[in-house]
Amino acid sequence: MKKHLFIATVTFSLIYACATNPVTGKKDLNFVSNSELFPSSFQQYDTFLKENKVISGTADARRVELVGAKIKAAAEKYLTYLGQTQYLKDYRWEYKLVENKEVNAWCLPGGKIVVYSGILPITQDESGLATVMGHEVSHALANHGAQRMSAAQLQQLGAVGVAVATGSQSAENQAMWQKYYGLGSEVGVMLPFSRNHESEADKIGLTLMAIAGYNPEDSIAFWSRMSAKSGGSGTPEFLSTHPSDATRIANLKSLIPQARETAAKVGIIRI
Repeated sequence: MKKHLFIATVTFSLIYACATNPVTGKKDLNFVSNSELFPSSFQQYDTFLKENKVISGTADARRVELVGAKIKAAAEKYLTYLGQTQYLKDYRWEYKLVENKEVNAWCLPGGKIVVYSGILPITQDESGLATVMGHEVSHALANHGAQRMSAAQLQQLGAVGVAVATGSQSAENQAMWQKYYGLGSEVGVMLPFSRNHESEADKIGLTLMAIAGYNPEDSIAFWSRMSAKSGGSGTPEFLSTHPSDATRIANLKSLIPQARETAAKVGIIRI
């Protein structure tokens, strides 16, 4: 009886959680709405800015603001082109450069973008920065944060299912099955899920970059510099949250013509 109830609960949850994302056109697993996610995202962003040194008034800071404004305008134009003019109505766009040696940048749900100063030697110019910011904004547009939260909840639910299914077995067997489930769900589901999000953000980001008036081919130069900086990851791709540098660059090269074609249809912005 417990097993049947558990299966029914999971099935209902999956059906209820699948909705079409207007940016990707795909049905996504998402238990978290933007109305729930954005307030906590904005609060987290404000807290981060209070606890870290924001760089302002410099040439680098102005470049981050300029590129951020262009990517924002490109996102709005692209969503209008897709017939989704209301999709960004609750976004509160903001772009900050933060002093941090880490080679990183991120965009929280709702359009809150942070670029670490440590990535600037690799971005080098506006196009490199547009590659990074377009990619990070694309994670937000595609609701990847909410999807990952939902997938984690489902993974936990699966662990409960394993516990229910093996409840009559010895403690040793139960622990063994939980271990197998944890490893299998991570390598077989969660990591591919994350790599797919990275590739999806690369694709959307390339389009935003082109609409913003940047040459999408410059993304190849940026990721090549990133690869040289990292020296190549020693982690096999199937055990990583990100595609390998070689896979990423090959994918981007194949997507450049499509990004240019879409930008020509949407129209290139000028700021």
